[in-house]
Amino acid sequence: MPPSTESSTQSEEHGALRSAVAALGERYGRAYLTRVVDEGRHPDELWSEAAGLGYLGVNLPQEYGGGGAGITELSIVLEELGAAGCPLLMLVVSPAICGTVIARFGTEEQKRQWLPALADGTRTMAFGITEPDAGSNSHRITTTARKDGTDWLLTGRKVFVSGVDRADATLVVGRTEDARTGRLKPCLFIVPRDADGFRRHPIDMELTAAEKQFELVLDDVRLPAGALVGDEDAGLLQLFAGLNPERVMTAAFAIGMGRYALSRAVAYARERTVWDAPIGAHQAIAHPLAQAHIELELARLMTQKAARLYDAGDDAGAGEAANMAKYAAGEACVKAVDQAVHTLGGNGLTREFGLASLITAARVSRIAPVSREMILNYVSHQTLGLPKSY
Repeated sequence: MPPSTESSTQSEEHGALRSAVAALGERYGRAYLTRVVDEGRHPDELWSEAAGLGYLGVNLPQEYGGGGAGITELSIVLEELGAAGCPLLMLVVSPAICGTVIARFGTEEQKRQWLPALADGTRTMAFGITEPDAGSNSHRITTTARKDGTDWLLTGRKVFVSGVDRADATLVVGRTEDARTGRLKPCLFIVPRDADGFRRHPIDMELTAAEKQFELVLDDVRLPAGALVGDEDAGLLQLFAGLNPERVMTAAFAIGMGRYALSRAVAYARERTVWDAPIGAHQAIAHPLAQAHIELELARLMTQKAARLYDAGDDAGAGEAANMAKYAAGEACVKAVDQAVHTLGGNGLTREFGLASLITAARVSRIAPVSREMILNYVSHQTLGLPKSY
């Protein structure tokens, strides 16, 4: 990878963390992840080693087995693994979303039950929010929870839930009726994988990944009172406490992927010789790669800003920055991957070089967990003060 401006903007501790995670990633790399996918397995070896080194729970509280750091550090872990070609998608879901929500709003029992296991990698948790008919509009979520004595009954459907086949539980976003107004408000529930009435169906994706996507069906799933996370009346606050880290981590995922693709293209451009000169000597090759590098660096700076705002407790500021970071990283990733494949020409489409599969994967960073158009809507309305179009 070309020299990064990161060295002048990060602390010594963050530099050491990047180096250590990069070394771990290099020992596994893209070939390992490709083999895992081909064999229909999950990257258990990398997950376990990352857990043993304290990387999975670096953002979780120390008193519950975590590293006591923040989303800043966890995003570094994901970015560096991605830059080595072996990102762990469940880092976005299990410790970043679910771990953060439980750490901030969970009961003492929930924290003790889940956080140490999420930190040491022995348990994982999925996250279910998207619905077939709601799309990016979380206000149209139709999964509902109603009281039955002291229990809850949860009914609804979710789609595009990552890794639920491996997760010990899923943090499900539902809606309950406000006793005062009768309006539905969001709430979060921990649903064990073996709960009665809780079924999953794989979604046939053309995306190549170790983590599969699922549709969930919840048919009057009975949950005890202790399954509710946090305050029933603070569901929206708790929801966005998880969504901002999700956007930051998605940005880190995209930046890592873009860095990996760019590094392969740069190495190729240095060595591939046509007409007695490396192709990287030609501006038609060099300039687009330089531009991709610049845009990845800019996206990384915004991602760092978003993570630091979130870790400082500035949820409002983090919301704006996290959306911008996710937008910038998605665009930069798609451009870097596209230019990398183009630089290699026909070789860029071969399995030997491992870049073609990133074309589809890169598009995900533009779409999930929120589309770039919805981010532009957010910035137009929230930042610029323009009238809402929806």
